[in-house]
Amino acid sequence: MSILLSALPILLLIWAMTKRHSVPSHIALPSTALLVAAIQYGYFEADVRLMLANSVAGILSVLTPISIVAGAILLNRVLFYSGAEAVLSRWLKSVSQNKVAQLMIIGWAFAFMIEGASGFGTPAAIAAPILIGLGFPILPVAVLTLTMNSIPVSFGAVGTPIWFGLSGLSLTTQSLHEVAQHTALINMLAAFVVPIMALRFVVSWQDIRSNLVFILLSILSCTVPYVLVAQWNLEFPALVGGAVGVMLSVILAARGVGLATSTTDQNSEAVLDSKEVMKALSPFMLLIAILLLTRLPSVGLKQWLNSTLPIGQWTSYIGEFEVSRSLVFGLHNILGTDISWQYKSLYVPALIPFVLVVFVCVPLFRMSLQQVKLAIKDTGGRLRLPCVSLIGALVMVNLMMQGEASSPMFLIAQGFSQVLGESWAFTAALLGALGSFFSGSATVSNLTFGAIQLEIAQSVGLPVGLILALQSAGAAMGNMVCINNIIAVSTIVGISNKEGLIITRTLRPMLAYALIAALYSYGFLWLL
Repeated sequence: MSILLSALPILLLIWAMTKRHSVPSHIALPSTALLVAAIQYGYFEADVRLMLANSVAGILSVLTPISIVAGAILLNRVLFYSGAEAVLSRWLKSVSQNKVAQLMIIGWAFAFMIEGASGFGTPAAIAAPILIGLGFPILPVAVLTLTMNSIPVSFGAVGTPIWFGLSGLSLTTQSLHEVAQHTALINMLAAFVVPIMALRFVVSWQDIRSNLVFILLSILSCTVPYVLVAQWNLEFPALVGGAVGVMLSVILAARGVGLATSTTDQNSEAVLDSKEVMKALSPFMLLIAILLLTRLPSVGLKQWLNSTLPIGQWTSYIGEFEVSRSLVFGLHNILGTDISWQYKSLYVPALIPFVLVVFVCVPLFRMSLQQVKLAIKDTGGRLRLPCVSLIGALVMVNLMMQGEASSPMFLIAQGFSQVLGESWAFTAALLGALGSFFSGSATVSNLTFGAIQLEIAQSVGLPVGLILALQSAGAAMGNMVCINNIIAVSTIVGISNKEGLIITRTLRPMLAYALIAALYSYGFLWLL
């Protein structure tokens, strides 16, 4: 009964958002949060003060995703009104007018590199507007970018999901590297299927077949260095793989290697001034440079931006409010509980790099005050309903996780493991995906379910490295169906009330990904 009631809100949410006349997310998610609260209070007899504290933390936590989305939209609108987006579109068409090549360069390789540097949903947020600027349809692009942004996620934000997400398990360095190696191999195998399924949302099977050689070369240009780096390093597989992939994909596309030839694909674009192209590309170069400088521990900025050394503290009936020297805002002991909230205003990719790059773009492109006002107005107009949706999602997640080992989310996980027993290896990745679906983060999924996966592996005698790799790969595939990411991308590209439709489409490649992970585990266990 406990497991059934725990799963009921999620089942109802999926049904409400995917049925023929779907319920908008700004209604479905807050309603689901209320249902979870009712079940927690009525059946699990949860502490009301703790529920309220988790709700407050959930509401405040919306600042992280909404600020990232706002920053990404603002940069996109600035590039649009300044004319930089049009220049970039003409340049990409001059490299290749082949649609598949453009989708693979931006939607696959470029997004792969951005994920390696930043994570936080920024790859789809940056890639989707560029592709739409090239003339691709909005909804299919949203689905494609969400689907593509899965393979590199296990090593996103310089490897955070692995080295930090599994940090609480007391694994040896050798064990962590074993997890990374298995994870990279699983993801590489999935890369032969997932990007092709993603392309099908935008182009026909005929287009895919006729350009298959280029597609495979572009995939390998990212995944081969990705796997090689993962053999010895936890931080840079996605970043190095993406950087190599972008360079090779552009070179291959410019030379027409593996691409179908037709009269419409011939370069009919006027020759562009190289200075103009570099100027249009400079915001993205600056974006990547800032992300690297603020994410690489060796630089030293990361530690400073995350500093929690307080410069001011205030106490109120809500909790203990704190501000650090790095503008990390925190609220501790919310409503007298041990629940806390924190917002790293300079580390979350919002003010830095998006808003910072915007400040550079305004004089760089000689934008008028009217153009800047239009960009800000467009940004603000897209945020109201997504903000409501995200509040509902984050409150729901916090309430689903309340109760630690007896929380609804843990009960669902334990129910699956008890039923499957030694067959757990074939479905372990789905638990990782469930964590990302709920939380919107592969890192949080690993932090949440890594301990459960470790316990199951040890209790039924399965290889720990394999099971944790399946957890990590599952957390990556869950990015496709993560409600937070879907809302964010939908907001950035300007579509509404399509979240359920997007989930139904991204679910198919996610299940294919899960099948590949299961086959990998079967093959590995058979070879033991």
